[in-house]
Amino acid sequence: MGYKSLFECLHDLERNRHLVRIAKEVDPDLEMAAIHMRVYTHGGPAVLFENVKGSPFPAVSNLFGTMERCRFMFRDTLERVKVLTDLKKDPMLALRHPMRYFLATKALPRLSSASAIANETKIDQLPQIQSWPNDGGAFMLLPQVYTEDVDAPGVRHSNLGCYRIQMSGNEYVTNEEIGLHYQIHRGIGVHQSKSNALGKPLKVSIFVGGPPAHTLASIMPLPEGLSELMFAGVLNNRRFRYSRRDGYVISTEADFVITGEVHPGETKPEGPFGDHLGYYSLQHNFPVMKVHRVYHRKNAVWPFTVVGRPPQEDTQFGRLIHEITGPVIPSEVPGLKEVNAVDAAGVHPLMLAIGSERYTPYSEERKPQEILTIANHMLGFGQMSLTKYLFITERDDNTDLSVNDIEKYLIHVLERIDLTRDLHFHTKHTMDTLDYSGTGINSGSKVVLAAAGPKKRDLAKELNGNITLPDKFNNPKLVLRGILAVKAPEYVDEQTTNFQLTAFCESTLNLLSEGILMIIWCDDSDFVAESLNNFLWVTFTRSNPASDIHGVDSFTENKHWGCKGSMIIDARVKPHHAPVLELDPAVEKRVDALGVSGQPLHGII
Repeated sequence: MGYKSLFECLHDLERNRHLVRIAKEVDPDLEMAAIHMRVYTHGGPAVLFENVKGSPFPAVSNLFGTMERCRFMFRDTLERVKVLTDLKKDPMLALRHPMRYFLATKALPRLSSASAIANETKIDQLPQIQSWPNDGGAFMLLPQVYTEDVDAPGVRHSNLGCYRIQMSGNEYVTNEEIGLHYQIHRGIGVHQSKSNALGKPLKVSIFVGGPPAHTLASIMPLPEGLSELMFAGVLNNRRFRYSRRDGYVISTEADFVITGEVHPGETKPEGPFGDHLGYYSLQHNFPVMKVHRVYHRKNAVWPFTVVGRPPQEDTQFGRLIHEITGPVIPSEVPGLKEVNAVDAAGVHPLMLAIGSERYTPYSEERKPQEILTIANHMLGFGQMSLTKYLFITERDDNTDLSVNDIEKYLIHVLERIDLTRDLHFHTKHTMDTLDYSGTGINSGSKVVLAAAGPKKRDLAKELNGNITLPDKFNNPKLVLRGILAVKAPEYVDEQTTNFQLTAFCESTLNLLSEGILMIIWCDDSDFVAESLNNFLWVTFTRSNPASDIHGVDSFTENKHWGCKGSMIIDARVKPHHAPVLELDPAVEKRVDALGVSGQPLHGII
């Protein structure tokens, strides 16, 4: 089936017990987000807020909150979208099996009437949802931002992306301006660069709502040349409908459409914003969009989500994306077998990969060769190019190894890696816009940790009690086999860190021989060792490889860095890091009073 609107989808979900309604008035300032997070944590249903304080429009969240619900909404089409990935892998399939692949041609966008979305409103009448206490204002988090290429106008060369939009706060003129935030390596950047070069404003249309397939299409990291609108049509089993009005493209099945222009060189402060790494992204200048019109359909519903330290609802987006695009990755990166952008570490900070190692099968020594070529390809391919820590290994001697079994994978790598040879740094590089562990916005470093060949060592399964630590380092905790978390002194500056390193390395010369390969300096070793997710989040979101990886008995030879003893990752909070997201106790008490405990929603339905 294909949904003609979000309203039709919600009706389908409610009939099948995937949606509940909240009739009481709920405040969009923190309360709605708090309710959403509790429901998501308990694996609850989609939530329709019928009475949003300060807005005439209802809102819905947690649409994509479980894989069960995602598969339900796309139950007739998930297999069909593999048509597109099949064609990407082998275009000749369309000639060999024309009837099977005729379905793809049915996804071409279709020009239609916009009469259903002719009503108008203003920005301040939309649900002004603020998720975290220190956010700079209200944000929309599920927009479908549409732009066209000025050199090749038309829907065939358009870009549809999902970038947060700030609707209020800071210096934005109410109802006239909104903040258009987009991160590094996004298609809209190419379109704006071309418009700027011509000295022309970039026309932007923001679609909100509509069939859920449209939202997912805007998030998909599709291969270049594959249209998001076409993907949306295949996933929804219904061609993407659009029209044009005043020179802007209108999604005729959206619930809301905001049109406007981004002028060359015009920016305003955007943020702060509680983002999906679990920290606030700070205030920076981003493009400002001059609002032209705000349209909506009858019975319009405002969809929203909440992001924060993973897992959150956007975790399901990642799983869906992997399910759909996973088969095409090996064809795009020869030799690559599996990849996992680790959600618990914020996705881009940590990626695990398995590749082939076939360069010298005749050699007596097996060492990373082909997997280094694969790693370089990965760091130049699509969204994988934003990876900060890339672990890569082969699977020849362990056929059941999988990147999805994170603990087993890390142990496999640490048992085989040669710390004198197998760490490869990329310094002064681009990074994920939301990662503040580096030297500035979009700036930092990367490291590839490659391991091949037979097992080299046994990793410690427990602490033997003979660990000697220098003054102010204490409470050592074994996180995983071979990985030790140590409570370190509070970070001061680089010079102090260097003094601390000298003392620490002198005290821990023997730890590698005792099976400790990796040592994490942290502010709370109990927290880091409490769970795998805590370890992944702290270690890989709070460190910049070039400045925060150290080692016992380290050396630099021909500009290659390595260490003969244990590797140290400094994952302490540092002054340039963004603040951690924390809930507002007063809001939590108000939500308690409403009776929201997750699933079911006692007292509020």
